[in-house]
Amino acid sequence: MDIFAQLLAGFQEVLSPINLLFALAGCVLGMVVGILPGFGPPAAMALLLPVTFVVGPIPGIIMIAAILYGSMYGGTITAVLLNVPGEPSSVATTLEGYTLAKQGRGGPALVIAAVGSFVGATVGIIGMVLFAPLAVAVLGLGARDYFAIGILGLSLVVGLSGRNVVKGLVCAFIGLAIGLVGLDPVLGTPRFTGGIPELFDGIDLVAVVMGLFGLSEMLIGLEQRASTGRIAKIGKIAPTKEDWKRSAGPMARGSIIGFFIGLLPGSPGTAATFFSYALERRVSKGRAQFGKGAIEGVAGPETANNSLGIATMVPMFTLGIPSSVTMAIMMGAFIVHGLTPGPLLFRDHPDVAWAIIASLFVGNVILLILNVPLIRVWLYILKIPYAILFALVVGLMILGAFLVTGAAFNILVLLASGVLGYVLRKLDVPLAPIALTMVLGSILEENLVRALLLSDGDVTTLVGSPFSAILLTAAVLVLCSAPFLGIVRKRLERRRARLMAEPSRAGETAVLPTTTSRTSTTPFEGE
Repeated sequence: MDIFAQLLAGFQEVLSPINLLFALAGCVLGMVVGILPGFGPPAAMALLLPVTFVVGPIPGIIMIAAILYGSMYGGTITAVLLNVPGEPSSVATTLEGYTLAKQGRGGPALVIAAVGSFVGATVGIIGMVLFAPLAVAVLGLGARDYFAIGILGLSLVVGLSGRNVVKGLVCAFIGLAIGLVGLDPVLGTPRFTGGIPELFDGIDLVAVVMGLFGLSEMLIGLEQRASTGRIAKIGKIAPTKEDWKRSAGPMARGSIIGFFIGLLPGSPGTAATFFSYALERRVSKGRAQFGKGAIEGVAGPETANNSLGIATMVPMFTLGIPSSVTMAIMMGAFIVHGLTPGPLLFRDHPDVAWAIIASLFVGNVILLILNVPLIRVWLYILKIPYAILFALVVGLMILGAFLVTGAAFNILVLLASGVLGYVLRKLDVPLAPIALTMVLGSILEENLVRALLLSDGDVTTLVGSPFSAILLTAAVLVLCSAPFLGIVRKRLERRRARLMAEPSRAGETAVLPTTTSRTSTTPFEGE
């Protein structure tokens, strides 16, 4: 069956009433997550992981994926109307979007952002379909090759996820240590259990992820509540013909920028959106309006943001490498159902793979329909007191951790992971490597042991094929080049600061976000 026939079968699966219902639920929850301060996509996705045990892999993963791109839409609403970016990647949208809203043109800005988001996501989905044959191409690889792929993925995330590579490596080893607890896969003997029977089956991934990202983010949000400020005017909803004309080019360019940046593991959404914004300032015919409310400054970044969001799924679906925290959580959803993301997923469970890919398009159509008509409804959610939200979400996390295995020990794991995540966030330590090593650790160990058994313990077999040798060399180069990447990152941050301050030098009031609702300190913690 060719790719397009499989994709058509995926659409037939997604368009069933039950899967449509969960796609709708994920989109709505995603928009709520994007609007609410102090509650990001990783927390929401981790919170709903236990739900997938009840509803099954396809509807469950469809819902979790919809939360990811739904949150991007929700973050745009607060960025335009409140000058509060719901996501780090929405910061660029505030530069022109809030200015337009203050002029009474918040409606057109939101419509353009919604259409641009749909265009960017559609381009990303098309690119994802075209990259699908790559998964089939690597099916002939051996254990050493899969081990090399995993090492490269970890090195990319460690090297790109923060300013301090040492911190990233430490967190990677923490995740590996957590993943090694339990029974040895070869000998079947307990290891690192301390004689505690509850640890013989290992530390539950769902409880750790919910605590590490969900509970810790709620604790940070409780400590640093975001102030929403005054809601700007929505005004007339429909954009003018001039708005559409000026937005077409930025949407096209933003789609390409976001997709190719998103293919790089660890790529922050802020990099794609600010790159798109800077490009439009340079090439747009209406660049004199930048800082005064240029519609191009909304269309380009929003399109790039959603194209990047879809592109981050490509490495996970084709190679089994989660490229961000949200992808690690989604990969965990696959693993707890006995599914292995990557080429084996397309070979052994093509119905699951193509149904989820098809759901990306269906979900974005749902979001396009929901986004603008319900703007005022979404804004009422901002009136929920954070204390009530905190109590509700933490209660659901505790219930979910218990229901996964029915063991009260998981609640202790959740609380301990939440405290650990909170402390690491306060120390400006990236959490992503912990989650990625936990998810990839067992895969790396399995392929390492298999490769060594086949070679009678000869470690040189790990570089015995040209493919594995190239990937391991690339992994070493990525780690060694991290200091230079840090220099580039600092220059990009200074560039971003100049872009955000330039309106004030042009005689306008600087359009700066009043606050951000995400407390992540590394570029892609909130992606």
